[in-house]
Amino acid sequence: MKLLAIDCAANLCAACVYDAAAGKELGRSVLDLGKGHAEHLMAVIEEALTTGGADYAGLGAIAVATGPGSFTGLRVGVSAARGLALALKIPAIGVTTLEALAAQAKATFPGRAVLAALDAGREEIHAALYDEASVLIYGPAVATLSQAAAMAVDRSPVLAGTA
Repeated sequence: MKLLAIDCAANLCAACVYDAAAGKELGRSVLDLGKGHAEHLMAVIEEALTTGGADYAGLGAIAVATGPGSFTGLRVGVSAARGLALALKIPAIGVTTLEALAAQAKATFPGRAVLAALDAGREEIHAALYDEASVLIYGPAVATLSQAAAMAVDRSPVLAGTA
């Protein structure tokens, strides 16, 4: 099955086509925008599909980042994913930004717990702690740095994210 992944949660406007059966990325397109996701997302998706040698009809599902992140960027990404999924009659799957960070860290450091954390401002972070088997054991939640450090101390997790 080919999957289209969309991420507009932060500064990046990104799309990726992934072949789940082959376990490999087929194509991607990424713009570092800050703002303006709505104006560029469909072109970014089209470029990822073209680069990956795929088309809308060949997609089996759409994944989309659901945050935490920019409110406007999240609305753009989720709306596009939902609209495409309805039109193509395929599922849309929400993935939190923290889940995506944890999955990437687990791929690099298998067998380790992961603390995924993003800066939330005001001396707080968005945090989620996953055990060695990728099971969520805390969060996602807003926490202080000291709270996150306290929950992670017994597991010595890999740290992932911007916080």
